[in-house]
Amino acid sequence: MLVQDILKTKSPEIHSISPDKSVSDAARQLTECRIGSVVVLNGTALVGILSERDIVRAIARLGAACLDEHVSALMTKTVVTCNRDQTISSIMEMMSNGRFRHVPVVDAGAVVGVISIGDVVKHRLDETQEEVRQLAAYVAGT
Repeated sequence: MLVQDILKTKSPEIHSISPDKSVSDAARQLTECRIGSVVVLNGTALVGILSERDIVRAIARLGAACLDEHVSALMTKTVVTCNRDQTISSIMEMMSNGRFRHVPVVDAGAVVGVISIGDVVKHRLDETQEEVRQLAAYVAGT
């Protein structure tokens, strides 16, 4: 299975924020949208990613004052991305090795989606359930 298979099941909405917005604005967006990260776009260019973990770590290190900082101060600037044609297993390996939970999907230089570890797990569970269903049908002779 490919990344594009997961993208087909998701909303096309991409949650993003500008690097000059406050971390507080980003935290509010994460909460309201019930998501774990936002891609940071300067216009249409991907310049970073900011996750709940980034914010929590900054609060632990710097205190609540970090909420007044610009997103650019806390975001991960070197973003690992993928494309629509990559396999789900390669994305799982990338996430496990890199210890991150969100991967922007880029096509022709533009962000077209974000794949989360939750998306990957859900996809694998659905795939496994289908395999079990097919095996049960085979054993039952139907």
